[in-house]
Amino acid sequence: MTLLGKPKQTKTRPKPRPAKGNAVKASERRMPARPTPSDEAKRIALMVASAGLDKKATGVDILDVTGKVDYADFLVLMTAQNDRHVSAIAHAVDDALKKGGVPSVSVEGLPAARWVLIDFVDVVVHVFLEETRALYDLDGLWLDARRIPVVDSAPPATLGAAKRPARK
Repeated sequence: MTLLGKPKQTKTRPKPRPAKGNAVKASERRMPARPTPSDEAKRIALMVASAGLDKKATGVDILDVTGKVDYADFLVLMTAQNDRHVSAIAHAVDDALKKGGVPSVSVEGLPAARWVLIDFVDVVVHVFLEETRALYDLDGLWLDARRIPVVDSAPPATLGAAKRPARK
């Protein structure tokens, strides 16, 4: 210590550099492999989508976010027509997976039922009202995420257009 009470600074030695002959060529470096989602998480995501479709959810999307976030492997997004429909879909998804041996960790947003989030650990489910889904635009946020195909899932806009009679 010096007289002023400040610790004396010592010089740190620089880390030794590898010898030129031992350097690893850029072509020999291995990139870490992209983590792969578990088959179990994919099975759960597909069960969620099926339960949502059974309750007439629209715009059902399964997004593979493995390696992009640390809280889940898949996000399942779906849309409902009104707050009662949001609640019915959320309860149906939660009940169906509970019967399948996969209880949810938590359910958020049920009182207002504009956006309900159901956490199944590796799969996070979002049940939206149409205007809430458009406002938060998770589809756009995860545009680079790989989509898992879901049978019978048309976006909400095309469903309404298909039901209208053709003009003459």
